[in-house]
Amino acid sequence: MKFYALALAATAVGSLIGASAQAAVTFSFSSGTRAASAKFEISGSNLVVTLTNTSTFDCLVPTDMLTAVFFNVSGSPLSLGRVSAIVAGGSAIVSSGSLPSPATDPGPNGIGGEWAYLGGMSGPHSTSYGISSTGMGLFGPGDRFSGANLQGPDSPDGVQYGIASAGDNPSTGNGGISGSAFIKNSAIFTLSGLPVNFSLTQLKDIWFQYGTALDEPEFQSDVPAPGALALIGLGGLIASRRRRD
Repeated sequence: MKFYALALAATAVGSLIGASAQAAVTFSFSSGTRAASAKFEISGSNLVVTLTNTSTFDCLVPTDMLTAVFFNVSGSPLSLGRVSAIVAGGSAIVSSGSLPSPATDPGPNGIGGEWAYLGGMSGPHSTSYGISSTGMGLFGPGDRFSGANLQGPDSPDGVQYGIASAGDNPSTGNGGISGSAFIKNSAIFTLSGLPVNFSLTQLKDIWFQYGTALDEPEFQSDVPAPGALALIGLGGLIASRRRRD
């Protein structure tokens, strides 16, 4: 009877949620000329994070570049492995100034050599997990995703391969970004090792970081609409009940 009730509830919202929607939640913010989103999805035992600079303004200085996202989870700590870092479909590598290949070409291994992930850290605002294209005193060479170093030091460092807005004009910008390659719009990061009972409702304390230092602009995300989180929880509950039955 309980499963039947849950099935009816799922049918009632079936036009609103599919398998992918049940396993995805997006955190975002907008403030002045800066705006960004971080979409978290569950794919099997992987956590997939799509980080997007959603601003429509031109990026003129390093602090206009989105370079990291930090977050926490409730419950047991996660132990995640680095799988891949790639440029999202519809996005591109652009450069401010002339750059030789492979600096503007991520190649078959994507942008892993320029981005890092670290869990169990002491991050800003007591966050424990972070994905970043620059060191900020937290990320080192051993924290990078696999892939070639495309530009600059053999370490997550500097503003290169940060995420520029969809409205960026690569021909503009000051000396702080001149001669660097950037991801225009969006990048996707895949992390492995999610426990089977993990729920996206456990995500919290999402912070977006700009520039190359922790004392540069940072913004906490808005909380997703309660309805979105409720749908995620319902999807997980139905799936769990089906597995047991």
